[in-house]
Amino acid sequence: MKKIRWGVLSTAQIGRTQVIPAICRADNAEIIAIASRTSKVHAIAEELQIPKAYESYEELLDDPEIDAVYIPLPNHLHKEWVIRSAQKGKHILCEKPIALSELEADEMFAACKEAGVKLMEAFMYQLHPQHARAKEIIASGEIGEIKLMKSSHSFYLENRSSDIRMDAAMGGGSIYDVGCYAIQAIHHLTDAEPVEVQAEGDIDPSTGIDLTGIVRMKMSNGVHALFDCSFDMVSRNDYELIGTEGSLKVPFAFRPDLNGHIGTVLVHKSGVTREERILGDSYRLEIEQFSNAILTDTDPAITADSTLKNMRTINACYRSLETGEKVHIEETEETFY
Repeated sequence: MKKIRWGVLSTAQIGRTQVIPAICRADNAEIIAIASRTSKVHAIAEELQIPKAYESYEELLDDPEIDAVYIPLPNHLHKEWVIRSAQKGKHILCEKPIALSELEADEMFAACKEAGVKLMEAFMYQLHPQHARAKEIIASGEIGEIKLMKSSHSFYLENRSSDIRMDAAMGGGSIYDVGCYAIQAIHHLTDAEPVEVQAEGDIDPSTGIDLTGIVRMKMSNGVHALFDCSFDMVSRNDYELIGTEGSLKVPFAFRPDLNGHIGTVLVHKSGVTREERILGDSYRLEIEQFSNAILTDTDPAITADSTLKNMRTINACYRSLETGEKVHIEETEETFY
């Protein structure tokens, strides 16, 4: 089997602990290089058994043996390095949120289209099969017509003085960091976009970032949605859909890897709860799906249209949080790259 040869821009923890090991587990991928702006990259490459180590991102992008790059850089650097990678002919898996605005994301996809390379936002959670199963149950009508979707994603952030997620200039904030998952899940499970967004939350007085966001949305198909995200609450990562005849809950929605890769779908109807347990390696599936999209020249699982809609909603949340007002979003036609 032909394998996509991967390079990683930066020695970020998520790359070292999650994505690089997933590349090694994947059937159609292999890791061949990692880059950093410091000499520590050599020790990390040796530890992770990566053949090549570069002390600059530019050197890695100049390596003709690399087919695709994974970018786990801070949010404010995504646009620059996605475009630079595209210009060097590399396919790109970029961490979420892909950008700081819909405009930035649109420019990134346009650059990738011009360069003839693929770009996918790294929402690894959606590749876990529990979500496809949830959509099957919803489509079957088992829980009736969906009226409400709720989602929560939070954790208590330690060592705040040194964490980039507390830096507004670098794209810090709970909505950018974890709320983006809830927003993406609401889009995906309701098959709709929000037309109204109302956000409130807790702003850190010293940094200006949102420590907590609580957002109400009305979707284009009439479904109501509510999500909360936080750096100030116990760890949670779930969603629930409430219909006219029953409800469906996924308690390990965004991090099933913290539950032994086991996803759980709970269907409650007529006083009875049915539990379905579904195994899936989210990070490996993400790498294999994107690598396969490159090998077969097909669309990635997380499409440009999905990413742009997500960024549009994130930006609306921040506008509402800043003004205290409800934000109205016009429905847009799909954009294809």
